Amino acid sequence: MKQRIGFARWRSDLASGGNRYDDELAVALRALGLDVREYPVPGSWPVPKQQERERLSGLLAAEQDWLIDNIIGSAEPEVISAAVESGRRVTMLIHYFPADDPALSQRVRKRLTATEAQAVEAADTVVVTSSWAADQVAARYGRGDAVVAIPGVAPAELAIGSARAGNPPMLLWLGRLTQTKDPLTFIAALSRLQDFEWTAQLVGSDKVDDDLSREVRERIDQAGLSYRVTVLGQRSGDALASVWAKADLLVHTSRTETYGMVITEALARGIPAIVPAGTGAVEAQGVGESFPPGDADALSAVLHGWLSDPELRQRWRDEAEKLRLQLPTWADTARIVAAALPAGASTVG
Repeated sequence: MKQRIGFARWRSDLASGGNRYDDELAVALRALGLDVREYPVPGSWPVPKQQERERLSGLLAAEQDWLIDNIIGSAEPEVISAAVESGRRVTMLIHYFPADDPALSQRVRKRLTATEAQAVEAADTVVVTSSWAADQVAARYGRGDAVVAIPGVAPAELAIGSARAGNPPMLLWLGRLTQTKDPLTFIAALSRLQDFEWTAQLVGSDKVDDDLSREVRERIDQAGLSYRVTVLGQRSGDALASVWAKADLLVHTSRTETYGMVITEALARGIPAIVPAGTGAVEAQGVGESFPPGDADALSAVLHGWLSDPELRQRWRDEAEKLRLQLPTWADTARIVAAALPAGASTVG
C-alpha cells in the first residue's frame, strides 16, 4: 500500500522558485511511489485574510501525514500545533524566510518571525533547501535537526551564448521584479559599465510590484540604457528557452536567498553566475563570483572584471560546462524528503 501524504501549498498564477520546487517535488515523490495529495491554498500568504486562515484550519483534517509549505505554515502556527496534538504528522518545508521580505512592514516582519518560530517548533520534521537555510533555522529558531533537500535540476541543452555568435555578451537577470530580487542594483551596476559592449535582459513577472516595475524602466531610461537593456516580463516554454540559449552570464541580485534554483538552472546550460554573498545562493553557485547584496559598486567591479578579461570568461564557462554534469536531480531531492517523512514514507525508494 502506498504511503499517502497531503501537501498543503500556496497557489499563485505568478511563477516563483517556491512554486517550482513544490511542483517538481510532488512529481518526483509520486515517481518514488508515494500517494501525494495536493491541497492548493490560494490567498495572500504569508499575510492571509481571515477566510484563507479558516480554509487552512479545516484542511488538515483530511490527511494523517502532511507536507506544509512554510509560506502558509509560517503564518499559522496554531493550526500546525493543533494538527500535531491531534496525532497528525507534519513536515514543514522551508524554502524561504517570509520575515526577510523587505516589501513587508516591520510590524508584519516581526510578527512573522515569531509565528514561524512557533510553527517550526511545533512541526514533527523540518525540511530546508540548503545548508545555509538549515543554519538559519538553527540560529533563528533553535532547531538543529532540519533536513537539507537541495533542489534538483532538469538536464538542459548547452547554451550557445551571444558572445560565441560574434555578438556582445548577454547578461541575464531572471526573477520577479520585487524588492527582494533587487533589480535596481543590477541596473545601477550596468550604468557604470557603458564603455563595454554588452546587452542585458530582465526576465520575470513585472506584475507583483507596479511601482518598482515602473521605477526599473525609468532607471533604464535615465541611464541611457534603453537600447541594450530589455525588460521582457514573464517567459516560459520555448520563449524562455530562447532567452537561456543567448545568455553568457547570469546575474543574481537577491537581497536574501535561501538557495536560488535559477542558478543551477543556469549551470545546467553551462552558464556561470554572479550571486549575492552571505546567502544560500553561494551554495548553488558552483562557479563565478559573489558581491555584497545591494552594493552596486561591488557588482559593477565584478562585472567589469568579467567583461574586460576574455580568459576569465572562458575559465568560468569551461568550469560551468563541467559542473553541469554533476548537478542533483529531482529524484535525489525526493529521496531525501521521503526519508525525512515520519512513519512509513522513509521506506520508499
